[in-house]
Amino acid sequence: MPKIPEPPVTDPTSPYESINSKKLNDAANRALDHYLNPAALIMASTNKPEPMYLANPVYDTESLLANACETLGCASIMLNNFAASLDTSHRKTAIGIAQLIMLGELAVNQALDNVELKE
Repeated sequence: MPKIPEPPVTDPTSPYESINSKKLNDAANRALDHYLNPAALIMASTNKPEPMYLANPVYDTESLLANACETLGCASIMLNNFAASLDTSHRKTAIGIAQLIMLGELAVNQALDNVELKE
């Protein structure tokens, strides 16, 4: 008859019933917030965001729209040039994306026309 091993002896006390239970609880809450609520950590952070890809709040709306219009125009041209090197099935997809970019450029142009200059 085979012997049945005895279950391992476990410590009946909770890990939170130690001297550092507050530290463990705080660490657990930070870990949960990190994975389940990352926006709260970003909002509570004292670090300044990297300004490399941020629109400068000093610039006025007209300048930002003009820059966006030129960027969309360049993206459309680059995509059309790239589409010329693709085979037929992929070319149609690239040209379709270029047309969507062009529609965005037209919308930005219209918004630029509607901007009232501050005196």
